[in-house]
Amino acid sequence: MGQISGRPAVARGLLLAGCLLATAATSAQTGGEGLAPTLAAIKRTHVVHLGYRESSPPFSFIDPSNRPIGYSLELCEAVVDEIGVEVDDPDLRIEYVKVTSDDRIQAVLKNKIDLECGSTTANAERARQVAFSPLMFVAGTKLMVPKSSPVTSAADLKGKTVVVTKGTTNEQAMHAVDKKLGLGLNIVVAPDHEQSYQMLVDGKADAFATDDILLYGLIARHKSQDKFRVTGDYLSYDPYGIMFRKGEPQLAAVVERTFRKLATNHDLVPLYNKWFVSRLPTGERLNVAISPQLEEAFKVLDDSEGEN
Repeated sequence: MGQISGRPAVARGLLLAGCLLATAATSAQTGGEGLAPTLAAIKRTHVVHLGYRESSPPFSFIDPSNRPIGYSLELCEAVVDEIGVEVDDPDLRIEYVKVTSDDRIQAVLKNKIDLECGSTTANAERARQVAFSPLMFVAGTKLMVPKSSPVTSAADLKGKTVVVTKGTTNEQAMHAVDKKLGLGLNIVVAPDHEQSYQMLVDGKADAFATDDILLYGLIARHKSQDKFRVTGDYLSYDPYGIMFRKGEPQLAAVVERTFRKLATNHDLVPLYNKWFVSRLPTGERLNVAISPQLEEAFKVLDDSEGEN
């Protein structure tokens, strides 16, 4: 699996993120003889179903040969290895299942996927339905606009059209900003990030609102640095996690154990750098250094911290 290493700084908001992202992962391992339902199904079929996104670089996207790749998928593949240990089956097979921002939660709830490996914000509303891994990234809603646009903040959008991707927290954030500032926005919805981006390209929207890292990823992927820019203050706080079924403490323990092993082996920062700093397999480079908040979250997971 990928590699990772490095150390942290101070973090705020980590308390909130930690509470949400650890809802699933804090429970103790079950000592019963039977396996949790998800793990039992995996042991029976020898297959783990991973949900992936087609256009959420560098978290989860398609390479030129149409193969799902990305930071979130590497983390999920590490979880699959740990599941193999838990169910005593080192030869588990992975099946990749395409999901969208709109159907990803249902895909988990309806057993279509076992782990959702995309760019999903863990919040209290979603945590009532599904469980989340420890923190894997911190993002926030920003705006992508044409380079020639006068828009530098949400307040400049009065009466304008903003595209958001269906089923995202960014959609909620823009409705909240619209109401708070009385902007009279025309908020339109596209099925996935690629279609939202295309609406901006086609001039059908004045701005595209989604998580800043996804905007940078799309600009890099389309080599459109000379056409678009990311602007404005953060309009939301979005801690990302891997999503899986709620109410299965044994599965939650496996997920958390994976993250703790990666952190303790100092594998998490190198894995981050592979996808966010180095050149991607598709050729582009994001050059987004790890945030102090995420570094601190990784440090908290490191079981060797404090040992002499």
